[in-house]
Amino acid sequence: MNVEQEISTLAEEIKGSQKILTALGDEMRQHLILVMIQSGECNGMRVNDIADKTRLSRPAVSHHLQILKDAGIVKMRREGTRNYYYFDADMEAFDRLIGMLNHAKDIMLQLPDRSGDD
Repeated sequence: MNVEQEISTLAEEIKGSQKILTALGDEMRQHLILVMIQSGECNGMRVNDIADKTRLSRPAVSHHLQILKDAGIVKMRREGTRNYYYFDADMEAFDRLIGMLNHAKDIMLQLPDRSGDD
């Protein structure tokens, strides 16, 4: 594959990673991820529990969790009337992001040095 084809493929990979990039780009969602990891709750966390630990309102936590869910970072399990949010064990979204970043790195390594340093 030539460089132009590589860049075209990379553009598609970037487009496919937009949701996870957006989700991870927000400081509050980064904080929510850390709170959930630090909690050690293997079975997931409820919105109220996350709100208590982050001092965010329940609607704000729900909003951020929905973005994380849409990005494939967290999943939701329903037990009766209770919803539990947990990390996706497959982490397909992260694998896709890592693949895109590695591909970008490979392309950049092929580009000529333009720094002006000899």
